[in-house]
Amino acid sequence: MLAGMKLGGSELVGLIVAVSFAAGLNVYATVATLGLLSRGGFVDLPSGLHLLSSWWVIAASGVLFTIEFFADKIPAFDLFWNALHTFVRIPAAALIAFGATSQLSLGKQLLATLAGGAIALAAHGGKTAARAAITPAPEPFSNVTLSAGEDTLAVFLT
Repeated sequence: MLAGMKLGGSELVGLIVAVSFAAGLNVYATVATLGLLSRGGFVDLPSGLHLLSSWWVIAASGVLFTIEFFADKIPAFDLFWNALHTFVRIPAAALIAFGATSQLSLGKQLLATLAGGAIALAAHGGKTAARAAITPAPEPFSNVTLSAGEDTLAVFLT
């Protein structure tokens, strides 16, 4: 979407679906990417998401993404990390969906919030299941490759 354009119904749904799924994979990459895209003038975020374009939010997300980038590639620890992030990724995706729909009625906003959380839960659940299957592999390459692919997909979807 070009800067200055307002989100219509289908664009708003697309934003919620893509960003919620991305946040379910890597919320820090998602938030940092949204902020940078907004700062760069590539997207005009809904008013409820303008906070994401703050340099403080972008920097904090970037630092947390860097930590997650390395933590997520350590076999066995990544399972603990992902379990802990069940309580981060899903609520963050729900909050992003809530903020993205601030111009809608409260009922529609709550529906979008639930949808954002559910989509993030599906992505996070799939990521966790894939990790549980890959982590026991005796070689480290599959874990690193899967993690890098998840990070790349999160940025690409955003």
